[in-house]
Amino acid sequence: MANQKHLTALDRITIENGLKNNDSFKAIAKKLDKDCTTISKEVKNNLSVRKTGAFGRSFNNCLYRYTCKERNSACDNCPVMKSQLCRSCTRCIYECGSYVEEICPRLSKPPYVCNGCPDMKKCTLTKHIYYALEANKKYEERLSESRRGIIITQDEINHLNELLYPLIAQQGQSIHHVYIHHKNEIMFSEKTLYKIIDAGILKVRNIDLPRQVTYKKRKKPSRYKIDSKCMDGRRYEDFKNFIEENPDMPVVQIDTVEGTKGGACLLTVHFTVSTFMIAFRREYNDAQSVIDIFNDIYNHLGRDMFMKLFPVILTDNGPEFSNPEAIEFDEDGNRRTYMFYCHPSSPFEKGDCEVNHEFIRRIAPKGKPFDPYTQKDINLMMSHINSYARPKLNDKTPLFVFALLFSKEVARYFGIEHIDPDKINLTQSLLSQR
Repeated sequence: MANQKHLTALDRITIENGLKNNDSFKAIAKKLDKDCTTISKEVKNNLSVRKTGAFGRSFNNCLYRYTCKERNSACDNCPVMKSQLCRSCTRCIYECGSYVEEICPRLSKPPYVCNGCPDMKKCTLTKHIYYALEANKKYEERLSESRRGIIITQDEINHLNELLYPLIAQQGQSIHHVYIHHKNEIMFSEKTLYKIIDAGILKVRNIDLPRQVTYKKRKKPSRYKIDSKCMDGRRYEDFKNFIEENPDMPVVQIDTVEGTKGGACLLTVHFTVSTFMIAFRREYNDAQSVIDIFNDIYNHLGRDMFMKLFPVILTDNGPEFSNPEAIEFDEDGNRRTYMFYCHPSSPFEKGDCEVNHEFIRRIAPKGKPFDPYTQKDINLMMSHINSYARPKLNDKTPLFVFALLFSKEVARYFGIEHIDPDKINLTQSLLSQR
């Protein structure tokens, strides 16, 4: 007995049929393999109250409806015939000063409802009826309501405000980043934190969360290319075929992040395996500045390390990348990498790079010029971004994974340094005083 499971809709239909047949709670419970108290509580908790009359009789539950002979102001204003008997009138129960409610004594003992009552067809009192479908609906609503809301005290709210507000609202960190580094202090699940913030309980609001507000991307105007045939043999279909033949070769995605039109911009290089990204400030968005950056890396790190870092490059078909041979080959004509292009207007084909740009835009919003910043400032920004833990890296940082794959010295050459988790700042204030 007592399988500890909630009653189902079919169980409630069985209860309703049993009540109509005047079965006892014990008999109904035996059919459902439940305790009789379970049936009793179910009926009392989920019964429906109906203020209805009987066939040919209006609803009237006044105690004096059969004996009352008084005529008062309520009767004078009655829209029906003044000679009508009180037991046939429904207005007195709302307006008559002599009204006293009569409650059926059968409702105070099992089965507590009118199901199966032989006098139900002629009764004009308030009725308690158990309807299986309505009872099941009440149960589902009550179950849903019990699982809503958040159990939290004022002391816990104050503690969370002191911990979360500086890190999220002032330093631009995400809930996940804060959670993995302060799990023992928060004492709530990450999902519950989102619910608490969404409920408006804390000082941190949804507007403070990086991904809660998004902006529509604007179309980029087309520009002149150096080599109009640069994509021949380097299209996205060629890229997929090359990767299929060389599945072990990691891909590096490169792109341009613009400040203001015609001003300084960034060349971003994204290593997809480690999600590590570096950025180089350029005075102008031209092809030569891109070539100079790769040549400088090649000369400083050497051929072997360069080929290990950049085996395959994937980019869009912007004019700054329209001289692929100058990147693929060194000055002596030796191949050092392979370069391919995405389809036009298809940023999703290098989605990892585009997603990582969101961190840059949180620090340097679109339309904000890069002219005031030096390469040292850009390195600082990228150090904060690369020290930010990522779920896809098992909560490790891109810098940590990159250093494992290549070395800390290479990361240091790119100007990237480790930033303490609680000091990471992904807001505009990071570069506002530079």
